[in-house]
Amino acid sequence: MRRALRWLFEDRTTHDGHLVVWQWPNVPLWVWIVAAVLGRFARGGAGTVVHVIGAVGLAVWAVMEVGWGVNPFRRMLGAVVLGSMVVGLLVS
Repeated sequence: MRRALRWLFEDRTTHDGHLVVWQWPNVPLWVWIVAAVLGRFARGGAGTVVHVIGAVGLAVWAVMEVGWGVNPFRRMLGAVVLGSMVVGLLVS
């Protein structure tokens, strides 16, 4: 079990054995966070623009995690977020 958890969470970009679950948000994730906050207050056309900007930021973050995540957990997290966004688009 311990070996599986280490495999899942160990940082692949360094060889120091650090485990990574959470990182400081990068620019696309900050865009999504700011859009989520602004979306609470924006209405009408402005609300739609804010929603689209946030969705694009989150999609870019998810693609970056799938392609360049520091460990399998981060890559799977990106894939789940991206997959749920695609399903949300197909269902709506």
